[in-house]
Amino acid sequence: MAATEDESYMQSPKLNSEDRVDWVPLTLTLVEYPQGDWMGKMLAVASLLPLGIISGFVALILFRRDLHTISFFFGTTVNELLNLILKHTFCEARPMQRSGVYTEYGLPSSHSQFMWFFATYVLYFVFIRLHHMNNNTLLENVWKTAIITCTVSMAMIVTISRVYLQYHTWKQVLSGALVGFLFGSLWFALTYLIFTPMFPLIASWKVSEFLLLRDTTLIPNVLWFEYTNCRQEARARSRKLVSMKSQ
Repeated sequence: MAATEDESYMQSPKLNSEDRVDWVPLTLTLVEYPQGDWMGKMLAVASLLPLGIISGFVALILFRRDLHTISFFFGTTVNELLNLILKHTFCEARPMQRSGVYTEYGLPSSHSQFMWFFATYVLYFVFIRLHHMNNNTLLENVWKTAIITCTVSMAMIVTISRVYLQYHTWKQVLSGALVGFLFGSLWFALTYLIFTPMFPLIASWKVSEFLLLRDTTLIPNVLWFEYTNCRQEARARSRKLVSMKSQ
């Protein structure tokens, strides 16, 4: 019976071209690497870093509601829109190894542009916005160096991965890095000089109060501020609870 079913399946008519469905890969998450190539596998995982950064942005916005973080995330969105415009302006194909699989254009590389926008903005933020770190103690210098090294290293690894995995040429990734650096510099300047002075006004709006949006620009160390305030509030409530039980 099984053999008969197999034969009938093999002899079944093929689907017409009109009935056939073409499947298109979602290139946002699909990353291929040579089988057995451990370096290619590591670089394939590294090329997913932009998704991790976006997830971090969403988590920070949902739980912190800080206007500067929202502005930074909005900048990454505009950066991606700029990349899309540039790709459809230059219309340069991907390398031959990928031209038959991925239909979107390759110049400039969106991964490279995203990572260098992010790295550039973080560099400016560390050197300019972190004004509370001006004591230049050993711990503070190590902390700054670690952030800068980590961010630039991630951008370089993602850039190299796109060439190693044959998704882009060096011209395409370097073009993306240049655009990301330039737009990251422009967006930080806009945020620092124009948007930041407007944050107190925006935070006072009714809609901002409803959404719990806040401006932490003038707080030197937000983590320490939140830690000390939470600790003081917890101690005050603990004393109040003990007082109520003793009555």
